Amino acid sequence: MIPFLDLKAQYGNIKDEINAAVSKVLENTQFILGDEVTAFEKEFAAYCDADYGIAVNTGTSALHLALLAAGIGAGDEVITIPFTFVATVAAICYTGATPVFVDIDPVSYTIDVTQIEAAITERTKAILPVHLYGQPADMEPILEIARRYGLTVIEDAAQAHRSEYKGQRVGSIGDLGCFSFYPGKNLGAYGEGGMVVTNNPEYAHTLRMLRDWGQECKYHHILKGYNYRMDGLQGAILRVKLRYLDGWTEARRVHAALYDELLPSGVKTPTVLPYSHHVYHIYAVRSQQRDALQKRLHEQGVQTGIHYPIPVHLQQAYAELKYQPGDFPCAELAANEVLSLPMYPELPQEDLKIISTAVRESI
Repeated sequence: MIPFLDLKAQYGNIKDEINAAVSKVLENTQFILGDEVTAFEKEFAAYCDADYGIAVNTGTSALHLALLAAGIGAGDEVITIPFTFVATVAAICYTGATPVFVDIDPVSYTIDVTQIEAAITERTKAILPVHLYGQPADMEPILEIARRYGLTVIEDAAQAHRSEYKGQRVGSIGDLGCFSFYPGKNLGAYGEGGMVVTNNPEYAHTLRMLRDWGQECKYHHILKGYNYRMDGLQGAILRVKLRYLDGWTEARRVHAALYDELLPSGVKTPTVLPYSHHVYHIYAVRSQQRDALQKRLHEQGVQTGIHYPIPVHLQQAYAELKYQPGDFPCAELAANEVLSLPMYPELPQEDLKIISTAVRESI
């Protein structure tokens, strides 16, 4: 079976460095935050061309705290998309605010910028674009709308480490950028992890308090905060892995180019927008016979995934938002047609050719 993702292969290539980094934390016993996390915050923020990085325990926590730092709360509205992992929407709801959806662009799968302005009300406080699958949203028109209406822009960059929009690293384009270090991400921890990056010192100060029980210093609780701290082991591991991210990203892009060349015309391959440096967290093709294709590929020994089979507005957990089937046709059609093929830096090219042949024989 060709796996959808092979984390063991990556660990095997950097095992000695990882083990040394972990041993260092075990020796110094800085298990929560500490020097390794502080160093990773600085290194990752610089990597994103941002002034500040605030490490947290998950990407969901990064989104939650970014919204809170921006002053989002009960009665507010945040515009985002329904075709995303549920955490994007959950984080909005955690603050007491209401997610307001607009449809996706059918080519990029990111927010359709032509629909944003019509969704703005007097309660709208932020726009939360998602850089889905590793391709950035079209940020210039989003920022222009946000400036005109006085809105905060919070980037969900959980799938877009190293992605660029017109030469600028995602995460540093809006007011705040949120990353996940879930193990399967392009930069993944050996557990959970997340980061908010920003160029705003006031946001950074607030975020550091919010992640650590609202403390400005020990036992001085300025805000009602959370236990969202990154642990030292993850900081140390991520520092090692960050040094390899450029190379891993280029390997993904090479794999994507080969897929583009070898896959048959019976499936639609990803379209890279002119403004985009796509990093292919997910390589998603489209087929009107997606479920049958997935079944046939599994029978031929190829693991695949679906990101995502049910858009958030049709999830039972969010029925109170009162959206209906047909409200966001592009998102709903994508959810019925996308299929994610194996994609990771260590994927052997021979396996990639086998996968492409299996797709051709399955459509």
